[in-house]
Amino acid sequence: MNLTLGFRGVFKVDKVASPVLKITGSTLYRVSVNGKYLGYGPARASHGYYRIDEYDLSPYLKKGDNVVAVEVTGYNVNSYYVLDQPSFLQAEISNGEKVILATGIEENVPGTGRSRGIEAVELDGRVQKVRRYSMQRPFIEYYRLEEDFDHWKTLPASLDKVELAVYPEKKLLYRNLELPDFNITRPKEVIHHGTIGWEKPKKYHKKHLGKFTEGFPEEKLTVTPTLTMQEMVTQTLEKLHDADIPKQLEANEFYTLDFGTNLSGFIGSRIVCTEPSTIYFTFDEILLNGEVKPKERMPNINNVIGYELEPGTYDLESFEAYTFRFLKMTVVKGSCQVQDAYIREYAYPEHKAIAFKSSDTGLNKIFEASKQTFRQNSVDLFMDCPSRERAGWLCDSRFMSIVEKEFTGKDDIAYNYYENYALYTPFENLPEGMIPMVYPADNRNGNFIPNWALWFVIQVREYADRGGDPELVQQLKPRVMGILDYFARFENEDGLLENLKGWKFVEWSEANKFVNGVNYPTNALYSKALLAASELYDEPEPGGKAEKIIRAVRKQSFNGKFFVDNAVRDKEGNLRPTSNISEVGQYYAFFFDLATPESYPELWGKLTTEFGPDRDDKAVYPNVFKANAFIGNYLRMEILYRYGLSDQMLKEMKGYFLNMANLTGTLWEHMDTHASCNHGFASYLGHLLYQGALGIQQIDYLKKEVTLRFDKTSLNTCEGAIPVGNERIYLRWEKSGNRLNYSLELPEEYTVKVRNPGRFEIAELE
Repeated sequence: MNLTLGFRGVFKVDKVASPVLKITGSTLYRVSVNGKYLGYGPARASHGYYRIDEYDLSPYLKKGDNVVAVEVTGYNVNSYYVLDQPSFLQAEISNGEKVILATGIEENVPGTGRSRGIEAVELDGRVQKVRRYSMQRPFIEYYRLEEDFDHWKTLPASLDKVELAVYPEKKLLYRNLELPDFNITRPKEVIHHGTIGWEKPKKYHKKHLGKFTEGFPEEKLTVTPTLTMQEMVTQTLEKLHDADIPKQLEANEFYTLDFGTNLSGFIGSRIVCTEPSTIYFTFDEILLNGEVKPKERMPNINNVIGYELEPGTYDLESFEAYTFRFLKMTVVKGSCQVQDAYIREYAYPEHKAIAFKSSDTGLNKIFEASKQTFRQNSVDLFMDCPSRERAGWLCDSRFMSIVEKEFTGKDDIAYNYYENYALYTPFENLPEGMIPMVYPADNRNGNFIPNWALWFVIQVREYADRGGDPELVQQLKPRVMGILDYFARFENEDGLLENLKGWKFVEWSEANKFVNGVNYPTNALYSKALLAASELYDEPEPGGKAEKIIRAVRKQSFNGKFFVDNAVRDKEGNLRPTSNISEVGQYYAFFFDLATPESYPELWGKLTTEFGPDRDDKAVYPNVFKANAFIGNYLRMEILYRYGLSDQMLKEMKGYFLNMANLTGTLWEHMDTHASCNHGFASYLGHLLYQGALGIQQIDYLKKEVTLRFDKTSLNTCEGAIPVGNERIYLRWEKSGNRLNYSLELPEEYTVKVRNPGRFEIAELE
């Protein structure tokens, strides 16, 4: 586990035609050419498949010898981020039709004394035996380095080579995606500069602190029974308004750097040590009481990188990608000068056409946060977060796939995501028909979320509606129908799902405690999945089941005031609805069309006038448990727009989410900060702003038709652009009294329909 090899090849290019590096591997690689950063990968695929990245080498080559260096870390451990598969590198460099360097080639090039092959050396500077970064990701990074640790990347001198094994041929896939952005961003300011001390409770002896106290003078290890072990206590706190690193860091000194917004990528620095030194980088998305304290905020994540450095000058960059706004650099031993600090961003390229600007600066901030959240969570598949997990969860991916089409003009990430499920070989520890809740991943404990499989069916239907690849949609039919076959065995006499297995998930709230017996929100979701499969594959039976479920939920769940969450069997075996009521349960009913404002007007009136971001749930309907960000508040936003309450949606959007955009520049998993503050599904607000603020209600990619809907809102102006392939949809409007003037740009062959529920006097401008 956690073994890193350095692969190096030396080559000449006499006449540059079209030099290209093709590369894949396991688990992860980082590649440079002549010491210049080139890329990182590969994009993830199903078990047994590997995606090929291609890089144009033209800007990196020089006369004479060129050196390509590839660091490959083989984790060989289960995770939700990368697969536990044997580690390897497969790469070649071609110039035109000629392959000039490749793995697996060992013959000498006549007259050069060099091999056309790629040699390898073990890189033991990264400490192998360390703890995991999180349960969902592999290992933390800890290094013991000397000044020449990376000379092998640029100097063509001989290596202390290791013997390599040759693997059988791999199943290869194209990346099918744009390469990520690797932009360098430096901190906006230094916000803290101070010294630290270590404090411990009396019951702990110094030896229990182990590595955490190495290099600290004895007098720093004071005894304070009120503080927990290993807590770093700031002795000096000073606000510095200059982003330049001010001076030398001696032992026990630190800087805290503010990058201005949450970013995801690789932590880089230039450090000069005048004596043997140890420096820790700790980082987090927010501050607690003005300090970087990631273990207090999320105890199960290790946001730390450690370096033990001999005297010398070091250009350091983490191998793994992390997410943070604040970076704390602490020297715990020796003396260092931090000459540079940066993050090399690892994010999906931002499309040049994407735009949104309204007369409301708060909404503009939310849109920018949505855009950043999407970019950082979509480098190769739809991720829940770029920090704790970097995992491709279902349900989250439904919301992100809609955003992808509008932020990139393509369905490339969606294609890869669904292709991974199409190629997936069923796990032995999952029931027949069930699919992994997160994939590609190693689900070794056999757990699964049945609700997420139902979201998958809906996702495939929506992918097809957006013009997704019809061949892939047909390839996914056995998966979809297998899912429905699995759920059929849990249908009771009313056609409702009862006593489902696995981790039954409605949302992050009290609603998740009401999933036993018959869970009505889950059955609402089931009805929509059945309808989606029926329409997608022209199968009438699932559609009939859906209608039966809808009737049963309406009859059993509604108690005259609210929809209750679940029903359980009494001693006689009769199904009895409980008194458990959640806010999100109401949203499931409206979102999945079991309820409408017309069919349940009193409930709709309550939801629209007495619920929302300002509801005091201790005083107003205290028996209705409050919804959380994921998923209830997002369902609420969509329902408000769907039924014509755009202005209310925009106001509530600021109430729920503007604070997130202000604090981190990204959107969060929960309504508080105890978990990820950068969660992929939350980028869905960008889609809702295109709808409710800009007025682009729908883009029918199959019919090539755009529907505009102009609602009454408090906005005076709004403009925005949505890429469509290599073209764009651009809309701008402004209001004066009851008059609305707009200008519209459409791709070739597209037509427009205009709806005017706001009853404006509309004029289209050239």
